Formats: sequence, structure tokens, C-alpha cells
Amino acid sequence: MTSVQMRVFLTFAAGYFLSYLYRTVNAVLSPDLTRDLTLSPADLGLLTSAYFITFALFQVPLGLLLDKFGPRRVQAALLVFAALGAAGFAIAQTVPTLILARALIGLGVSGCLMAGFKALVLWFPREKLPLWNSLYMVAGGLGATMAATPVELALHVTDWRGVFWGLAGLTLLAALTIAVLIPPPPPTETAPPQESLWAGFKAIYGSALFWRIAPMAAACQGAFLGYQALWIGPWVRDVQGLDRLAAANVVTSAAIGMTIGFFLLGLIAEAARRKSIGPLTVGRIGMSLFGLVQLALLLRLPLPPALLWGLFGALGTSSMMCYAYLSQTMPAHLAGRVNTAINLLAFSAAFTVQTGIGTLVSRLGVEGQYWGLGLCIGAQFLGLAWGLRSSQAKV
Repeated sequence: MTSVQMRVFLTFAAGYFLSYLYRTVNAVLSPDLTRDLTLSPADLGLLTSAYFITFALFQVPLGLLLDKFGPRRVQAALLVFAALGAAGFAIAQTVPTLILARALIGLGVSGCLMAGFKALVLWFPREKLPLWNSLYMVAGGLGATMAATPVELALHVTDWRGVFWGLAGLTLLAALTIAVLIPPPPPTETAPPQESLWAGFKAIYGSALFWRIAPMAAACQGAFLGYQALWIGPWVRDVQGLDRLAAANVVTSAAIGMTIGFFLLGLIAEAARRKSIGPLTVGRIGMSLFGLVQLALLLRLPLPPALLWGLFGALGTSSMMCYAYLSQTMPAHLAGRVNTAINLLAFSAAFTVQTGIGTLVSRLGVEGQYWGLGLCIGAQFLGLAWGLRSSQAKV
């Protein structure tokens, strides 16, 4: 790795670290938010999922912006909005204001993964993308880890508003660092002409191969993000009967599992590449195992919660191989739009999971947790079955 590549990798990874911290922090803060604001499970699901809906809705313009203006300018500008959202969340007094602030955070961090992926396409060898994409996402796992037990411990010296003030400051610092330290992209990579921007989306969404791969990725990502960002904590407290600190430790185990999963996924993908096995095969195997872990949770198998949720975190990363596969098979100038096209579906699914489970729990109580997880498992196996019908993918 050259010094420029290291600077690009670490600087964008810092933004992705914060993105995942924002994404998962409500899994630990949910009891405080519920107590202070008298939230129902449906309210909590809507509040937390506001992050996902703005995140998802911005994916199409994000892809255009990344391909036209490059990841440095887009990411630095977006992180300013995230910082404003965090400050707004810290001072908000009503549920609608909190929802708006959370939505602004989602908008502001909506480019953290995709901008990083675009930067990797620009500065790193294409054949190494599965490895570097996975290593990049380790930063997200570390952010999720910091959002669990460390945040729970931080609540002994401050409250949830203080946590968000701290996040606002760190996010502004990340925006400044990206704006100052990232160089212009290599001169061989130029933005496509204006008239080709929407044509690129037409080519992506018109691709039969895209529609074989994207649904299984979206179904797995929707369950993974929906639970990790919120519903792991309520599940282990309400279904498995753990106290608050023990629940935070289980959330931490899921985050650690995710970090390890991203790291091992990259190594496995690289080893598989040397044996002429593509990233899609690696992803499909991992997503199948991910579904089986969720089935074990649904059936209440007598295994330690930390072990099962750690495996949930580790195997939930598998669907990211779909991003690497499509980035490899489509032109580099479409990389931003290819990844955001999948993200649009994935984060829409996460929004549906979070709000849907909240509604089910509000109406059915703890039984709603079982229905929610069961529906998620069914959607994932349907997506995998649909994806396996593809005869066009190079597996």
C-alpha cells in the first residue's frame, strides 16, 4: 500500500466508523429514549428507522454525485449535514424533532460506505476490491462496537444528549480531514459526460443480472441492519430476559462478530479468488449460514446469546460480496451508481424491518418479536432461492 492509498483508506474509513456508530447507538440508548420521551415500540422503530429512509432515498442522487464530483467533495459536504443532525438530536425536545434530526444524520452519513467504495475503485487494483472492501468495512464493525458497551459506560458520566454532542464534534472533524487530506483522483479516472449519468442508472436497473443479485443482498442486509441498529437490544432483553448491561454486552458481541466477519470475509474472498472461486459464491454460502443462525435464534436453541448474536454479526457481512462482484463486472465510472443501486434496496429493506417489527411489537407484545424475525428469515431464503436461479452470474 502506498502512502496515498493508506491516507485514502484511513480517512474514509474514519467516516464509515462514525456512520456505523450513529447507525447502532440507539440499540443501547433505546431504554433512555423510551423513558425520557415516553415512546412506544412503534415510535422507537420509526424514530430509529428515519436514519434508513433518508439514507435509502439519497442513494440515487448520491451515485450521480460520486461519479460526477468524486468521493472527497461529496463525503466532506455530507458529513457536515450529519454533524448538524447530531447537534439537533442532542437539543431536540419532541419526537417529531428527534425524527427530523435522525433523518438528517441518515442523509449526512449516506455516503460513508459508497464514497469509500468509490475511492477504493479509484485508487486500488480492481482485482483486489473484495479484499479491500471487506477491510474497509472493518471500520464499521469497530464503530458498532463503540456504540454498544462503551456507550453504555459513557452514560454513567453523561446522558444520551451528551453522547450526541460528542458525535457532532467528531463528525465535523472527519469532514475537515477528508476535505484537507484526500488528493484529487488519479488522472486516468475521469467523470463521465453529463448526458451519460442517467443512462448509467438505466443500464444498471435494466440489467437482468442486477435483479438476480440485488434482492438477496437487500433481504439479508435489511435483516442485518434492522436488528443490529435497534432490535438486538430489545430481543435479548424481552425475549431472552437479560438485564441492561448484559444486553449491551450481547450487542457488543454482535459488533465484534461483524468486525471479525468483515476481516475474515476479505481474506476468504482473496483465497477463493486464487482458486478461481468468485465473490458471489462466497457471499451466497455466508448468507445461507446467516439465515440458519437466525433460525436458531427464532427456535430458542439452548446456546449462549453472545455466541448466536456474535455469529449473526459475523455472517451478516456476507451480502457485501454482492457489492464487490458488481463493482468488478461493471465499468469503473459506474461504480458509485452500481453500489448505491443496491444500497437503495438494502436500506429500504432495513427501514421496513425496523418499522415493521416496531408495529408488530406494539400490537402483539413479545410475540411480535417472533413474527418479525420469522418474516425476515423467510424473505432472505426467498431472495437466495431467486438469486440461485441466475445462469448469467459468474460464480
